[in-house]
Amino acid sequence: MFKSVINGEDKQTTFSRTSEIEIDYFEGKQDTSSIRWINDCEYVLKNINPKNKAEEKSIHIKILTTSDSSYTFEYNAIGDKRKFKGTAFKID
Repeated sequence: MFKSVINGEDKQTTFSRTSEIEIDYFEGKQDTSSIRWINDCEYVLKNINPKNKAEEKSIHIKILTTSDSSYTFEYNAIGDKRKFKGTAFKID
C-alpha cells in the first residue's frame, strides 16, 4: 500500500509485485506495468496498456531504506528532473 496527496486529497494505491510485473489498484481501476530491475534497489516501471500520453512515460523507482514491513523510495517519470518520495507498507 502506498499513500500520497494528490490535489490536496489523501489517496491510496494498493499494489502487488513479482520480479516481472506490478499490478496497481487505484480508485477502483487496475493497471499492470512491466518491471525492469537495474539493481537490487532500483527498477523501472512501464505501463503495459497506457491509456494516454502521461501513462506512456516510464517511472524510475529507487528504494532508499527498508524495514520489516515497509520501504521508503524516491520516484520520478524518466526525463523529469522532479523527484518525489513515498513509503510503501506491507499489508496482509
